[in-house]
Amino acid sequence: MGLFERLEDINVRPEPFERYTAAELWTDDHISEQMLAYHLNTDLDVASRRGSFIDQSVGWICSKFNVGVGTRIADFGCGPGLYVNRLAKLGASVVGIDFSSRSIEYARTVAAKEGLTASYVNENYLEFETTDCFELILMIMCDFCSLSPAQRAALLRKFGALLAPGGAILLDVYSMNALKQREESVSYEFNQANGFWSPGKNHVFRSTHKYEDVGVVLDKYTIVEAKRTRTIYNWTQHFLPEALHREFGNAGFTQQELYGNVTGAPFDSRACEFAVVATRSR
Repeated sequence: MGLFERLEDINVRPEPFERYTAAELWTDDHISEQMLAYHLNTDLDVASRRGSFIDQSVGWICSKFNVGVGTRIADFGCGPGLYVNRLAKLGASVVGIDFSSRSIEYARTVAAKEGLTASYVNENYLEFETTDCFELILMIMCDFCSLSPAQRAALLRKFGALLAPGGAILLDVYSMNALKQREESVSYEFNQANGFWSPGKNHVFRSTHKYEDVGVVLDKYTIVEAKRTRTIYNWTQHFLPEALHREFGNAGFTQQELYGNVTGAPFDSRACEFAVVATRSR
């Protein structure tokens, strides 16, 4: 394949959610190290929220869901345990599930150092199975938006099976207002973001594709190194409240409350994100 054909291939526009590369993103040794650094930077809203936001969020979660000693909580996509360990300090019985072994190792180290009873599972949360049940399930930092419709439907069914009677889900998503701010583009950069993708020399081609009819954006990264070429597909689903309501309703969640975010702020139809609390009838 010649150079022109390679560049044409780099900019191919796939069907929405045609490729899923989460494993390559979260299990790569170098990239996971970079992601952990972003998680732990309390001044940035990148991999995790700012530290002050997380503290405020945990305070609201504890008040909203009456979290106390023994409250059973599962955090899907827990990262380095920023929510899990805070909740465990308050006596909750918390399990965190995450794809990144580096983040899980960090979370376990902090929990052990502080004498917390939090537990961690290093696994793709789409494949997570347990006989335990939970009074609260969290999925924070808009992780839900990275999943295809089929993956979201399966995950909501899983949540329903894992919830104790009267249990609830809290998650946040990007709104259609965020979609309006995205534009299609193509760019090239040498050693992007100070070598985020690789410790060696690399050339990064990024193509952003917008699928307005289904509310999806794809940021497609092709990383060219001396001995390999990789492509990472970063999908982002955007939601109208009524569309999210339908997805939860189809999974049996009949009661839903909307908030501005996971600190319990009032819902704002003009904002780029919103949060939902959902329960299901038994």
